[in-house]
Amino acid sequence: MLTFRTIKSLTQCLRGYRAAGLRVGFVPTMGFLHQGHRALIDESVTRCDISVVSIFVNPTQFGSNEDLDRYPRAL
Repeated sequence: MLTFRTIKSLTQCLRGYRAAGLRVGFVPTMGFLHQGHRALIDESVTRCDISVVSIFVNPTQFGSNEDLDRYPRAL
């Protein structure tokens, strides 16, 4: 498993995989992984050579009455 903290570093790595002809799958999440995420990850692993799972809590997806700080981030 590799961990990337910047889009640039991820892009550089994926460029190499694609140049080698590998198929890359992507599963976007906001953390707090559940069985639905697991099903998507399993499907990506089945269909693709490389599977990328993002864990990004996007503050812009929370309204003014929603508490971003209390959003669960457990994996």
